[in-house]
Amino acid sequence: MYEEFFGLREKPFTLLADPSFLYLSRKHATALSLLEYALSGQAGFCVITGEVGSGKTTLLRQFLQEVDARTTPGVIFQTHRDFGDILRWVLLAFGIEPKSDDRTQLYQNFLDFLIDQRTAGRRTILIVDEAQNLSVQALEELRLLSNVNFDKFLFLQIILVGQPELLEKLRLPELRQFAQRVAVHYDLGPLTAEETRNYIAHRMRIAGAQAPVFNDWAVAAIYYFTQGVPRLINSLCDMALVYAFADGRKLVDLEIVSAVVADREASGLMVFAKSVLGQDEESLRAQLSPLVSAAQLQEEASAAVKGPQALASPFDEDEDRPLTEAGPPAPAALGKRAR
Repeated sequence: MYEEFFGLREKPFTLLADPSFLYLSRKHATALSLLEYALSGQAGFCVITGEVGSGKTTLLRQFLQEVDARTTPGVIFQTHRDFGDILRWVLLAFGIEPKSDDRTQLYQNFLDFLIDQRTAGRRTILIVDEAQNLSVQALEELRLLSNVNFDKFLFLQIILVGQPELLEKLRLPELRQFAQRVAVHYDLGPLTAEETRNYIAHRMRIAGAQAPVFNDWAVAAIYYFTQGVPRLINSLCDMALVYAFADGRKLVDLEIVSAVVADREASGLMVFAKSVLGQDEESLRAQLSPLVSAAQLQEEASAAVKGPQALASPFDEDEDRPLTEAGPPAPAALGKRAR
């Protein structure tokens, strides 16, 4: 819709878990490294947690792209409270069609598969996304499946990825044996203000942008309203580009971002971390001013390190282009789009 207007090859802020757009913040890089360590270090259980929209599934897809040919991954991407027999889902995750309702036979089929993989010199790893939805019984069954590991041979590694509720469940007394087997755990927190700025620039650049589209006030507002949650950033940025396109404006500013948030609140579908209602432009700018100042100081420091001709912008192919607007946008009522 707006791609041609902004000179983009594709939409930069899709809500799909696309690893080609993955921005490795410090937290995401650490989580990815721990996943790689869990695999190479033969950790029996690895647990990655994070709030809704923190980028867990995108990280998983990146990890799956990086595993080598000696690894056989099985992935369960969707779980729910009425999930049913976990063993049948595990078999399906590895492409094994259950041919019996007898659990003993199903277990033997899976054990034979693991032995075949081990004999062929391959590692077998089971990944369960949205694992917070698994019942205590299902989690206990996963622990029992891991009992196929004996002596120094690891036949099955399991990675659980889920929301913070997964940790709460693993702390239950009836799952203490499971918790004791978790060799690696990492909680994926939200992005910082600086990471949010870099995240936006990164996705715009991957999509084909040749110049900044979001000015410093817009980026500060996006961080303020989303508190650094990637999915919320994507949602807000995408709609901000739509609003700017509708108004024929090449630059997204505070006014446009505020309009998106105000309209979402008015619709009753408020999903952002902070509200714009009841705030006038002056009070909002006062809250955002430290973020804008910090971003500008960072740009100046980076430019000083690189030299007088360098830019702190991620779009530094064109060295004659300014990073952002020279000053704040013209005053306008928050939540109202300029025409």
